[in-house]
Amino acid sequence: MEAYCFKCRSKREIKSPQQVTLKNGRPATQGVCPQCNTKVFRIGKA
Repeated sequence: MEAYCFKCRSKREIKSPQQVTLKNGRPATQGVCPQCNTKVFRIGKA
């Protein structure tokens, strides 16, 4: 799964993705950018 990295300013593959649920109940995926190790986040089901 890919997410947009704001530091690299490009889409990157999510390293060590984790499924999380937002406060409003929506599913999301959280992980880190393999290039710069910044947190990346994608809302929606995997």
